[in-house]
Amino acid sequence: MAQRCDICSKGPSVGHKISHAHKLTKRRWLPNLVSMRALVDGRARRLRVCTRCLKAGKVTKVI
Repeated sequence: MAQRCDICSKGPSVGHKISHAHKLTKRRWLPNLVSMRALVDGRARRLRVCTRCLKAGKVTKVI
């Protein structure tokens, strides 16, 4: 399954891991995703949402 937020489409970012000897190797930073039930168009759906969208209030939880 893709590591992508269903609200803001945030995905993995890539860069280099730098050792003490300054050797570069590729690495990935994954977004902090949470599976949750949210209201979408008046219905409850299961979404994978990043915690930044959750904290910002872009998602309404189903109780």
